[in-house]
Amino acid sequence: MDYKKYVINVAGKDIIFETGKLCGQSNGSCLVRCGDTVVMVNVTMSDEPKPGQDFFPLSVEYQEKMYSIGKIPGGFKKREGRPSDKAILVSRLIDRPLRPLFPKGFFHDVVVVATALSIDPDVSPEPLAMLGSSFALMISDIPFLGPTGSVAVGLVDGKFVINPNQEERERSELSLTVSGTDEAVLMIEGGAKEVPENIFLDAIMCAFEQIKKIVAELKKIKAEIGKPVNPKIQYYVIPEELEKDVREYADKLYDHVLDTFDRHEREAREEEAKADILAHFAETYPDMQREIGDVLYKVKKEKVRAHIIENGVRPDGRKLDEIRPIWCEVGLLPRVHGSAVFTRGETQVLSCLTLGTVSDIQKLEGLDDEEVNRYVHHYNMPPYATGEAKMIKGTGRREIGHGALAERALEPVIPDESQFPYALRIVSEVLSSNGSSSMASVCGSTLALMDGGVKISAPVAGIAMGLIKDEKSGKVAVLSDIQGLEDFLGDMDFKVTGTAKGVTAIQMDIKIKGIDKAILTEALERAKIGRMFIMDKLLACISEPRPQLSQYAPKIITFTIDRDKIKDVIGSGGKTINKIIDETGVKIDIEDDGTVFVSGIDAEMNEKARKIILSIVEDVEVGDVYDGTVVRIITSGAFVDLGGGKEGMIHISKLTNRHVDKVEDVVKIGDKVEVEVIKVDERGRIDLRRIIPKEEKEANAKLHSSHKE
Repeated sequence: MDYKKYVINVAGKDIIFETGKLCGQSNGSCLVRCGDTVVMVNVTMSDEPKPGQDFFPLSVEYQEKMYSIGKIPGGFKKREGRPSDKAILVSRLIDRPLRPLFPKGFFHDVVVVATALSIDPDVSPEPLAMLGSSFALMISDIPFLGPTGSVAVGLVDGKFVINPNQEERERSELSLTVSGTDEAVLMIEGGAKEVPENIFLDAIMCAFEQIKKIVAELKKIKAEIGKPVNPKIQYYVIPEELEKDVREYADKLYDHVLDTFDRHEREAREEEAKADILAHFAETYPDMQREIGDVLYKVKKEKVRAHIIENGVRPDGRKLDEIRPIWCEVGLLPRVHGSAVFTRGETQVLSCLTLGTVSDIQKLEGLDDEEVNRYVHHYNMPPYATGEAKMIKGTGRREIGHGALAERALEPVIPDESQFPYALRIVSEVLSSNGSSSMASVCGSTLALMDGGVKISAPVAGIAMGLIKDEKSGKVAVLSDIQGLEDFLGDMDFKVTGTAKGVTAIQMDIKIKGIDKAILTEALERAKIGRMFIMDKLLACISEPRPQLSQYAPKIITFTIDRDKIKDVIGSGGKTINKIIDETGVKIDIEDDGTVFVSGIDAEMNEKARKIILSIVEDVEVGDVYDGTVVRIITSGAFVDLGGGKEGMIHISKLTNRHVDKVEDVVKIGDKVEVEVIKVDERGRIDLRRIIPKEEKEANAKLHSSHKE
């Protein structure tokens, strides 16, 4: 292909697409530029599907290259390793709007690789990677029903900003990414600082207006340079005669399968029906079990959806807006800083809070300006949560995505570091799953935070909404609190989290070609009603954060010292600070601005460490009192270590309130003594007097009185 260059203006910023110069062996390739941000996208397709392939194997990889920001990677190898969590989340952002736009029966492997080559802090690479992926697929010979458009939206000073720059992102009340076609919205991902639903809806529609303009321009480009679809593509097709026969035989059997609200009974009936049907057609259609199974899936899907659309009856008997039964409990784990179980229907999550110190804050290596993450949320779903007998493997992309969603949901209510100087980690363990486990993790984590005594600004609840849309009749059913079967057979998974005041996080994926404003409006309204119902259940379990932190949580003291004195506290090779730590058993973190964090389980030791540090950095003045140690003795007095490299002398006459012949009659090397500063000369030499214990003072007075008699 010859080199081509196209410019699309999006909200006053030029986005440049280039193709035909690089990567000639890809099915489709482009460079996308805006400002100094450059993203390269390549798409490739296998020559034929794998034997027996029964799903569309789309793989999306977003690659962060450290040279794009002028950095050499850390670590021993000094090269990029496994994708960061941020890269995985961007891969998911690219994947989700593309996946519904491939034709049914297309099972060739398709791989999309988006590589960030150059990063301008004012231009986020994520929307460019999404646009570039759509562009590369659109001009390729891969069957793709796009193009799609994608934009980011911010809310700054009450106004929506499309693809905000760095300063605008920092000030924005929401962070939203929207993708869609020129007909409807396909994907939504975002977080906000308790923004009301109507504003969120306006932000989505503002994005959609830009998306329609982008798609219109991309269609012109596709008409000019788009390749014809590869004629060698093999589509999976069920033989018409087989489908007709199986449908006729399975129709009444599947009426019986679905004629129960008990999930386990339904699954047992379905296994019996499948066995019956496969046996019935064993001779007529030998070696076509896969095709028969696919027809049965279609029959089941149509019947479940018809029950919902026509009769308003869901698989478990609930009404369309009904929430499954909820129970929750806090304080399950005595040594954990905060813990809670949240159960909704057959979905159950255990959330555990750990409070840490400044040194526990997660340090990030990536292409973002953000270098640390004070609040971390991790989500785990082991196989036993769905009753599967599988080995537990590493963290998957789904788990990373759900953890990030829960983190985004709760971050706006976490107290500021100046009020609550802790690092926070929540781990949500999915114990049982039948839909909405990510939303259950949000609810359980709200309870865990309150159980742990974290003064969150407001409780957060979450709910997953579903959709059944009949394309023929146009009828629509919006479902509250979807379970697994409704997610699997439905058209939408729309997750919304928030407080009573507004939305904190939102995520939408769909399987159809988009949804309109009316559906979005109804889903958001119903989500708020459901969220408030769930909130009442949370507050009935624990109405407010506990007044005290767990006795096992670290106690933290913060104070500030002069930046120039930091080196004195640390000492040569860390000698001084390590000595304090060894003596008190605390952790000490010192920021570059002089902020000191002293943490430990024992509050008394924290205070002792604080006094030692202050004794190091504060100038010695007359009247100051120190707890010192005798380190040297001469004829005329004793030298006392005051800490922090300071040393003073007690003259023999200032040791006690009686005559002393020898210093050793009162103190010896190693003795702990309380002393007061009585003089600091121009050379910094410190004169001390020993503060005499009451008992010793009284004993000396009696001795003096008896000598007089």
